[in-house]
Amino acid sequence: MIDLSRSTYYYRSTAKALSLGDSELVAIIEDIRDELPCYGYRRITHELQRRGHLVNHKRVARIMRANGLGIKPRKRYARTTDSNHDSPIYPNLYRNVIPARPDMVWVADFTYIRITVGFCYLAVILDACSRKVVGYALSRRLDTPLALAALHSAIDNREPPPGCIHHTDRGCQYARAIAAHSMPLVYGAP
Repeated sequence: MIDLSRSTYYYRSTAKALSLGDSELVAIIEDIRDELPCYGYRRITHELQRRGHLVNHKRVARIMRANGLGIKPRKRYARTTDSNHDSPIYPNLYRNVIPARPDMVWVADFTYIRITVGFCYLAVILDACSRKVVGYALSRRLDTPLALAALHSAIDNREPPPGCIHHTDRGCQYARAIAAHSMPLVYGAP
């Protein structure tokens, strides 16, 4: 009969029966995207294969890119410092200071914590000598009240002596807090 092995014959006939044109594949991908909007090309490729369509992930990626069917990637980081602001910028008092005792210099910064619905922000104040946390605050918003809550927490916990330097990265949250509340230099111009 035909000079092909049985496996080759069935492989070719299956592949030809299931191969789709690009326009047909776009329609199927759009249907999958309607059902599963967060699927990227890898998951859509697996879904197509699960539904019985022989398709390569590179082809799916090319078709999705050409037809604007890609997903918007999630933001994986949060910007916590904005040093370009209109608030006053104070001199760096910590530049030549080596803390010899606790409560001489406090260092403050923000960080973010990824949660399922976005980010929450943690403001921390460390004692530069002992490297211990002296105050902190947690919030869903990165704003001046968060910075002030951490600072008030540190002041309530430690009651710093006069001359304690509060060193920050000159972010707008701290600069606005100092400008709005006329904080004395002993608690720290950043």
